[in-house]
Amino acid sequence: MTATTPSRFPRRAHLRASAEFQVVFGEGKRISGACFRLHARVVADATAARVGVAVSKRVDKTAVGRNRVRRQIHEIFRLQRARLPSGDFVFVAKPEAARANNAALRADLLSLLDRARTLKPMTVPGTMPPSAATAGREPTDP
Repeated sequence: MTATTPSRFPRRAHLRASAEFQVVFGEGKRISGACFRLHARVVADATAARVGVAVSKRVDKTAVGRNRVRRQIHEIFRLQRARLPSGDFVFVAKPEAARANNAALRADLLSLLDRARTLKPMTVPGTMPPSAATAGREPTDP
C-alpha cells in the first residue's frame, strides 16, 4: 500500500440501488472481456468513479466462489479508481470467471479498465446546446 492509494474502499464508491444499476445498463457502454462484461457510464460532472458488481449463481454455485470474484473486482477497482474517469462502472461476471485463477481475473479486469479510460464522457441530459441564433450573443436583461 502506498501513500497515494487509499487503504479503504469507501461506501460512497459502491453502486447499491437497483435503479443505479439500471441506469448504467441502459445508458452505459458495454465492454466485454474473457471473464467479465463491463458496463461503463462515464459522466463529466460526476464526483468520482463508482463500482457495482453482479456475480450470479450461474458463475459459481458456492458463495465462497462468488465472493472470491467480488473481492478481486473490488480490490482492482480500489487500486485503479483514481486513474478512472468519473462515472459508474458495473462488472458482470461470466461463468469463465469461476474457473480462472486470480492472476487471470486481475489481467482481464485491468484490460477492461484500460479500455474504459478511453471512453468519452456523456453529455448531461436536460442541457441544450446553444442554438446558432443565440451563439455569441450577450444575454439581455428585460
